[in-house]
Amino acid sequence: MPFKIPDIVAAGTLAGRAQPTLPVPGGLVVRPWRDADAPAVHAAFQDPLLQRWHARVADSESEALGWIEDWRKAWADERDAYWAIADAATDELVGRVALRCIVLGDGQAEVAYWTVPSARGRGVAPRAVVALTDWAFEEVGLHRIELTHSTANEASCRVALKTGFVAEGTKRGALLHEDGWHDMHLHARIRGDGPTAVV
Repeated sequence: MPFKIPDIVAAGTLAGRAQPTLPVPGGLVVRPWRDADAPAVHAAFQDPLLQRWHARVADSESEALGWIEDWRKAWADERDAYWAIADAATDELVGRVALRCIVLGDGQAEVAYWTVPSARGRGVAPRAVVALTDWAFEEVGLHRIELTHSTANEASCRVALKTGFVAEGTKRGALLHEDGWHDMHLHARIRGDGPTAVV
């Protein structure tokens, strides 16, 4: 039985192209991961604040390298897409931004991000999120991108609101953290929502 609704984005749209490097205002880029990023990823995951909001820890540089290999494979599989956020001049790693849980046929994904301690408070995450979501809407053709965060993560909520992700509600007991189940705020942007301010 044929489907009445066509796919929003055709399969192969990501895998059929090289993962791009995107310019980010303020002297940053989001770029594909490299093996050489493994030491910086390992170092980033030693930060207690970053560990608070993530279920994984990196015990070694070789483990971080394995993550990077998985992140590259995820692009080819069109299930997730991970980028490094880097200083455009020095290539220093300042964070990560990603599209997770991609469902091309439905035109949907979820944006996720983190920054290293030295990059916080400088608008790195908001600028990277805007660059990536604008690309995902305009170049890929996604229709809806969600952003979720623990209700206890006020910094992540500020990123969501600064970047035009409308608060849609609270998902009760939605994600297990190390300290127990957390309620999660749900935000979303829809293609055509209008311009977002770059912070």
